[in-house]
Amino acid sequence: MTETMLLDPGMDLTLRPMRYPGFYERYRAAIRNTWTVEEVDLQSDLADLARLGPGERHLINRLVAFFATGDSIVANNLVLNLYQHVNAPEARLYLSRQLFEEAVHVQFYLTLLDTYLPDHDERVRAFAAVDHIPSIRDKAEFCFRWIDSINGLSRLETREDRRRFLLNLICFAACIEGLFFYGAFAYVYWFRSRGLLGGLATGTNWVFRDESMHMEFAFDVVDTVRREEPGLFDEELAAQVVRMMEEAVAAELAFARDLCGDGLGGMTAERMRAYLEYVADRRLARLGLPARYGTANPFAFMEFQDVQELANFFERRVSAYQVAVEGDVRLDESF
Repeated sequence: MTETMLLDPGMDLTLRPMRYPGFYERYRAAIRNTWTVEEVDLQSDLADLARLGPGERHLINRLVAFFATGDSIVANNLVLNLYQHVNAPEARLYLSRQLFEEAVHVQFYLTLLDTYLPDHDERVRAFAAVDHIPSIRDKAEFCFRWIDSINGLSRLETREDRRRFLLNLICFAACIEGLFFYGAFAYVYWFRSRGLLGGLATGTNWVFRDESMHMEFAFDVVDTVRREEPGLFDEELAAQVVRMMEEAVAAELAFARDLCGDGLGGMTAERMRAYLEYVADRRLARLGLPARYGTANPFAFMEFQDVQELANFFERRVSAYQVAVEGDVRLDESF
């Protein structure tokens, strides 16, 4: 009897013997990191918002408009495309947990918009940003195109089907969660580095942890498929991944130019370009591909984000997290 591979069509329901225990451990780790939106004090940011200049207010308004729909897009792809094709119950456990986390993120950003944009009409415009703000619309269209690339693909029967699935998975892990969202996080931490918007930074810390885990799960899936079906990830697919990453960097750079204008004292479109290229190279490296840009990280406050969050996490875990953290933590993720 031939052993079932991860992308073989079907609905494997057997958790014992467990074929992929690493996926189950990722699910357990995610449960230990449970947090709720009610633990984030966004009201503390209101005084800071009143002190921002016009350029900074423009940046924040554009940023929260992107947040309004970003995680909903990821959740839709998870439900429509990913869950049905990753054929291992322990992996589907993790994807179920990820869907819950995306819902928490959506709730967090809903609360963020309600707090930051008290005017009803302004909130309505923010939620409709994918329709009328070109820099956000272009990013959304990039996402929708990749959702549609396998939407309607009910079974991964052929080599080409599986390659299309891998490209969708890599896009959402490396380009959307791993680049679009990390660019957004950099703006938040730029404000935090200046002592501003601490409530937003606190919630973002926890979103940051979740998104990092989502990426690593997706990359683990890619690693598993490459071991089981080494011929799928060939030079042609690698070239497609690089082109996809270049397109994502271009879309996020256009967003940066919209947000930053002529520059905001330490946050400029050119510095963001360098950061995006740095992050893109890190994602390519995780996939075993050579660097495309060779750009250094211009933001020191992002280099230490992982260490700062781990320290803060353990200082506040009793009051801020409802589930105690056990086991090992990793300090080797590059941002």
